[in-house]
Amino acid sequence: MNLAGVLLGLGLAVVLAACGARDDRQWMKVNQTYTTAEFRRDLAECTKKDKLDDDCMKGRGWVPVKPGKTEEEKPPREDPSSKRRL
Repeated sequence: MNLAGVLLGLGLAVVLAACGARDDRQWMKVNQTYTTAEFRRDLAECTKKDKLDDDCMKGRGWVPVKPGKTEEEKPPREDPSSKRRL
């Protein structure tokens, strides 16, 4: 294998690893108005070495939003007609 191929593969691995470590949580301020610019500023100031400091965000009034359950994660509904009466 030539040096260019090795370097290309290594670069691709680094890029893919960086994409996988991304923090996709959403944040909001409860009962407060805010702009996208404010969020981006706080996010940038609370991110150190590519890691978001939760305490920093919470200290600025941000609350993490948990995504709702998807249809696949919800437990199946029980069919009331399938229950046996004793």
